[in-house]
Amino acid sequence: MNTLGRILLTGGALGAATFGYAAGIERRHWTLRHVTLPVLAEGAPRLRVLHVSDLHMMPNQHSKQRWVAALDELEPDLVVNTGDNLAHPQAVPAALRALGPLLDRPGVFVFGSNDYYGPKPKNWARYLMPSAKQKRIHGVPLPWRDLRAAMTERGWVDVTHQRHGLDVAGLRLHVAGLDDPHLHRDKYSKIAGEVPSDTHLNLGVTHSPEPRVLDAFADDGYDLVLAGHTHGGQLRLPGYGALVTNCELDRSRARGASTWGEHMRLHVSAGLGTSPYAPVRFACPPEATLLTLVPRSQEVGATSMNTLGGAPFGAGSNVR
Repeated sequence: MNTLGRILLTGGALGAATFGYAAGIERRHWTLRHVTLPVLAEGAPRLRVLHVSDLHMMPNQHSKQRWVAALDELEPDLVVNTGDNLAHPQAVPAALRALGPLLDRPGVFVFGSNDYYGPKPKNWARYLMPSAKQKRIHGVPLPWRDLRAAMTERGWVDVTHQRHGLDVAGLRLHVAGLDDPHLHRDKYSKIAGEVPSDTHLNLGVTHSPEPRVLDAFADDGYDLVLAGHTHGGQLRLPGYGALVTNCELDRSRARGASTWGEHMRLHVSAGLGTSPYAPVRFACPPEATLLTLVPRSQEVGATSMNTLGGAPFGAGSNVR
């Protein structure tokens, strides 16, 4: 019994320590990921795209607001926001403080479920169940229209069910987006059709990277699709990866870049927030990504991550 007691005590202590780290340290360990993707037309100059997603902003999250605002120092050519900005009915001012400097740069966005509805307490075990078996539970309506108005007034383009031609940093872009597939609000028929042949980049934008949506973008000839929603799994195990993706996407693509089909690249952001009712991250720090897009024929090196934690950009750099 003494041996068993020691085992239980040790296991309990390890569990408490792990939870304390996941809830108190890692979920505030803001991280900048650098990824280079060969997706541009031949002869095009490099394009720097900042991908931000899943802020899940609460009014009092000042550290997150300061860190996101400081991303403007990266001087991206384009900002892409893939949704889930809000987690509270009064969070619009906080989200705008975070995004404020970036709104002066070219940007496009779509919304996710947690722009439309607030979070609700849920049994964490639900996320280990197949998504098709889960009954959708909506919280209170959130002021997404106010957030949209502020973003568009500053010049960002809402690409929800729209196709847009944009001139950015000397490049011609074709961008199309969808409403949130996680809520089955996506209507791909509104943007369906082959992409233009005279662009440097054909970019798709969606919140949840559902395979049915990715297949449609790939069939129409898109070069790159950016998505969020998965939180990178939020809880990852070394050597195993994400436990779940909270959508139909396979676990191996829960975070980072991958190839979808013969031509298209996919980048899924692990995002910068969590639900206030599940405020933990493990082996999956909150992140934004600076994507350097280069011509398709250019060789691509390793992906790198800068773990910032309030330090100047570039501190703590390592390669994964």
